[in-house]
Amino acid sequence: MNTLNHQLKEKAVNTIRTLSIDAIDKANSGHPGMPMGAAPMAYELWSNFMNHNPNNPDWVNRDRFVLSAGHGSMLLYSLLHLFGYLPLKELKKFRQWGSLTPGHPEYGHTPGVDATTGPLGQGIGMAVGMALAEAHLAATYNREEFNIIDHHTYVICGDGDMMEGITSEAASLAGHLKLGKLILLYDSNDISLDGDLSYSFSENVQKRFEGYNWHVQLVNDGNDLDEINRAIATAQADPRPSLIEIKTTIGYGSPNKSGKGGAHGSHGTPLGKSETLLTKEFYGWPSNPAFYVPKDVEEHFLELKMQGEAKESAWNFLFAAYQKDHPNLAEQFLAAMKGTTSEDWDVELPFYKPSENALSTRDASENALNKIANSIPFLIGGSADLETSTKTSIKASGRLTRNDYKQRNISFGVREFAMGAAANGMMLHKGLKAFVGTFFVFSDYLRPAIRSAAIMKLPIIYVFTHDSIAVGEDGPTHEPIEQLASLRSIPGITVLRPADANETSLAWKCAVQNNSGPTALILSRQSLPILEETLKFGTYGFHRGAYILSEAMKNSPRAQIIATGSEVQLAMEAQRKLEEQDIPVRVISMPSWELFEQQTQSYKDSVILPRLEKTTLAIEMGSQQGWHQYVGRHGVIMGINRFGASAPSSIIIKEYGFTVDNIISRIKSLLK
Repeated sequence: MNTLNHQLKEKAVNTIRTLSIDAIDKANSGHPGMPMGAAPMAYELWSNFMNHNPNNPDWVNRDRFVLSAGHGSMLLYSLLHLFGYLPLKELKKFRQWGSLTPGHPEYGHTPGVDATTGPLGQGIGMAVGMALAEAHLAATYNREEFNIIDHHTYVICGDGDMMEGITSEAASLAGHLKLGKLILLYDSNDISLDGDLSYSFSENVQKRFEGYNWHVQLVNDGNDLDEINRAIATAQADPRPSLIEIKTTIGYGSPNKSGKGGAHGSHGTPLGKSETLLTKEFYGWPSNPAFYVPKDVEEHFLELKMQGEAKESAWNFLFAAYQKDHPNLAEQFLAAMKGTTSEDWDVELPFYKPSENALSTRDASENALNKIANSIPFLIGGSADLETSTKTSIKASGRLTRNDYKQRNISFGVREFAMGAAANGMMLHKGLKAFVGTFFVFSDYLRPAIRSAAIMKLPIIYVFTHDSIAVGEDGPTHEPIEQLASLRSIPGITVLRPADANETSLAWKCAVQNNSGPTALILSRQSLPILEETLKFGTYGFHRGAYILSEAMKNSPRAQIIATGSEVQLAMEAQRKLEEQDIPVRVISMPSWELFEQQTQSYKDSVILPRLEKTTLAIEMGSQQGWHQYVGRHGVIMGINRFGASAPSSIIIKEYGFTVDNIISRIKSLLK
């Protein structure tokens, strides 16, 4: 490296640092220490290794970058400005209303941001999913002389990420699958928000990752650009996922905060005016103007930007030749990248007649999944070591392994949180439609990833089976009570609890068609009768969230029963017996609150009759929370406000009061 070039690179690094400092100072909020310490590794990565084009942030074969330490967002925003993704005015609006530079990076909001990060550890989990998607798509679509998918996934993470449990789960999975194009740059500065890392963390991270079957390196000086360069190049050449631990100084350059907890930015505090002046003096930087970008640095990044444009142009030329030699494969690839399905993708969805045997909704889900998988070749997923119980296997495909990335069944192992985060990464990468499965009660293990998916509006499909106290002998630890209410409280997710096999096929149809956010399918372990009415009326009403499953036969209804899932059959039987006693009752199947709330008020009032507010009964084997919005002040909720028990399911259901006789008694009580 010649002296002039070295000086220019050092100046570029200090530009990243000072832009970050100035933006945080102007906002009077943020975390300056991390960008100041990690600027050299970020610069070296983005300028000499990452293939990306600021003119097209969504270029499919770009290298992916995840700032898992999302609190250091100004590091990323400074890079995005210098490379031409963001105008300077957006840096000056850091953390302000309506800006493109929110406190933590947000996917879909800021160009060049590949993942929403901030909850520590999840960025690493999402990066594993991105690397997994790259490996699968490369195995599926690449042909001799046509490596149309060939890129890396890079992460900058910190000590906090290393302490989170999801990092262990995700790293274990990545090492097992030998995802060699995943490279983690670990900003190892030995400081956390509360102070010295030694207060809470003393493990040997390198040995830990070696145990995960990762390639591991150490860079002793986080300011040594040459050493960082060599480490990244070595990581690229190794077939294993790579961890590069880079020893840095948090708040590097700050005379009074460097290497101290105060540089982290506890509760989002800036360096302050006087410390900023001293820090810029240390860098040899002019104190004014703020947001200063030297002309030669500006020209340097413009040249780097042009290199990125050229790399995509070369790829476009390659893909044009690929289209000519492999037209059908190219067409399928483009459809997968856009998430486009054929018009008749759902034509083979199974539907059932009442004369057929009872079927659990998890079994019905398996049937629907496999029909859909035949029509959508980019549907891919798996479970947390529960495939045989959740019925989430694609029968036409084998198991994805380190020796065969082309298959579509992923064994995530008992790693629910990493599974959820990896699914997010797969969807962020694009080219895949991801589903994951586990027991409903264990949705708690991956709830933070579900929340992140909802924030990013990722259309992941969650297959949650064993949906109620009907799990039976496994007892309260495996019987979900509060999970339905919990999921429904997350903005942007669609929760579907089908009543039988026909509603399950319709639920899968809704899930595949939902491109605005995640969908959760809540499915039974026990067999349920197939209802004539779901086949007759479900096609019209299921996608509306609630519909009249069975109207009162003889007269205008005097009461109405709203039910979901397995409880719908009880409502139907209760209706029949009440009709025999000249008590006309309407039965409403309500598989989705979220879909119902999207309907017009006139439709909602036509299904749940306001005039029957005082004689409305809702039935669901779960928490009663939230149901008052549908039964009103005077209606009754048959729910559960205590944990389950261990016994045969039929006994538990009866002991908890979910019987036809109890429903009849409740309706009669309302009519008095």
